[in-house]
Amino acid sequence: MGLSWQMIPDDMRAFIEAQKLFFVATAPKDGRVNLSPKGLDTLRVLDERTVVYLDLTGSGNETAAHVTENGRMTMMFCAFSGKPMTLRLYGKAELIRPDHGEWPALLSLFPEFPGVRQVFRLHVDSAATSCGWGVPLVGEMNERDELIAWSSGQSEDEIEAYRLANNVVSIDGLPTGYVSDDF
Repeated sequence: MGLSWQMIPDDMRAFIEAQKLFFVATAPKDGRVNLSPKGLDTLRVLDERTVVYLDLTGSGNETAAHVTENGRMTMMFCAFSGKPMTLRLYGKAELIRPDHGEWPALLSLFPEFPGVRQVFRLHVDSAATSCGWGVPLVGEMNERDELIAWSSGQSEDEIEAYRLANNVVSIDGLPTGYVSDDF
């Protein structure tokens, strides 16, 4: 049976921090729902109501467009080993980029990665579990190296050109707020 809280309980924090894979869902007021898998060492639980994740340059920037428009975000964590469980965090997110006053402090929470684009901070207003009985057991999850290898092989100017070509507007035509001259 599922349980729900208005914060992240300590045992759920431990569950979150043990996951190698998590999912982020956002949606614009009108348009497509976006669901993105995330990995690497890019997630931190700051307290019982706050989670941040480091966002690296990717093929699109849908999450930024949706968060800029309305702030709604759901994060989902699944147990792929051990006892079955799915945990969702619901709340309002904010987008933090290099020109934000908290950027240095938040960036210091993570290992150094090439291609860092932004940080998302989720202010959790509720957390809920569900059984997870339909989630498959998966063997050892190993991190992929393609994203890091690609970013490491690009100059800062090449990454910036890629972002300007691919990360400024969402697939629904919404602005992502990414304009390099801003930071």
